[in-house]
Amino acid sequence: MMDENKNVEIEQRHVEHKSDSSLVASTLIKYVAYIIIIFGILYFLVQYVFPKF
Repeated sequence: MMDENKNVEIEQRHVEHKSDSSLVASTLIKYVAYIIIIFGILYFLVQYVFPKF
């Protein structure tokens, strides 16, 4: 009989994971720029600095 008088409230939480595509794109552009700069430095070293030795 006591079970009939229980008032149980269940809290439901819905978590939505939102991915910010602009943040992903800016991070990708940043790392691509790093890679281009590194390859540019390596190209400079191979073409102009190493032949002088």
